[in-house]
Amino acid sequence: MVSRRANLFWCCVIRFKTKMLLTIIIWLIILIVLFCAFWFSKTTRDIPKSWYEWKMELSFQYVGILGLIDDFMYRSSNKVELYTQPDRIAVITGGNRGIGLRIIQKLLNCDMTVIIGVRDPNSAEEAVKSLVDLENIEGKIICEHLDVANMKSVKEFAEKIKAKFSKVDLLINNAGIMFAPYKLTEDEFESHLAVNYLGHFLLQHLLLPELIKAGNKERKARIVNISSCVHLIGRINYEDINAKKYYYPAAAYSQSKLAQILSTRHLQSVLDLQGLPVLVLAVHPGIVNTDLFEYTSTTSVPFIKKLIFKTPEEGSRTPVFAAISPKLEDREGGLYLSNCRKALSINPVALNPKKCEKFFKFSCDLLGIEEFGGKK
Repeated sequence: MVSRRANLFWCCVIRFKTKMLLTIIIWLIILIVLFCAFWFSKTTRDIPKSWYEWKMELSFQYVGILGLIDDFMYRSSNKVELYTQPDRIAVITGGNRGIGLRIIQKLLNCDMTVIIGVRDPNSAEEAVKSLVDLENIEGKIICEHLDVANMKSVKEFAEKIKAKFSKVDLLINNAGIMFAPYKLTEDEFESHLAVNYLGHFLLQHLLLPELIKAGNKERKARIVNISSCVHLIGRINYEDINAKKYYYPAAAYSQSKLAQILSTRHLQSVLDLQGLPVLVLAVHPGIVNTDLFEYTSTTSVPFIKKLIFKTPEEGSRTPVFAAISPKLEDREGGLYLSNCRKALSINPVALNPKKCEKFFKFSCDLLGIEEFGGKK
């Protein structure tokens, strides 16, 4: 009897130890998988050096996961209907790669005239020709030099457009950089702020009269700012807007994307107050597999990006939806869109009109703009 109880006891001990061992192994596997997921999706190839940098990386991981979930859950709504609009003039920055190239393809299939502002016009033209048979469609392209990081180049680009066209129906601010090493532009602006935001802010200012001419009550002109879901963790650093004291690529990028949202919302309120027929929208194209990830750790696992990220064609749908969809004609402006619908989340700062106005005026001061859409 004692022997049987002893055997039963040792059997229970062995089972308990086996379960404990299996539990430990499972948790180890989970932790290893989570660590690998974190390590190979960092916004930088370097190791974070401070608690702030670790916190920023973890925040990006969290927002990125939410973005992937949104892309998966609402993939059926990520659709745009194309229709012919031969009388419309569209201006887009960037366009020789990524979603910009696919946006141009869709606009050309709508028979529009598309003005492409890029640093290398010849390569952009060749890239478009590789996708679109320009001889057999009504749409036309005009490639002009534009370095959106250089404010002088932005002004020259705008002057070329004004000289050729009396109106602009669509302005799509697409060009951008992500997680790049620290660099100040010729105008002494941090590169993310200059490329992703300030250059486009200035271009909107210079082309606003032509956009107003193009719009009417039945069909408004539109400005589309291509932002990102990471604006959710962005913060405007008024004291060090150009990150001269401290720089971390992820912080600079998220700041530039929040800047786009704040500007979008305030500009729309200004236009609405004056009753002007221009719709201003910001979009998150999705987590898209493009060259923008070149500075990140994801380059080590390209097959994962192909598996779970959107393709450039899928990423181009929401920007084009924002640019042409009749469904938005009667909606309020200043919207932030994702997967061809109003996004579920937006940074709370963007819901505060006073904070949007403060940053808009701050941007005008940075660029020396006296009256937006008017003087200088």
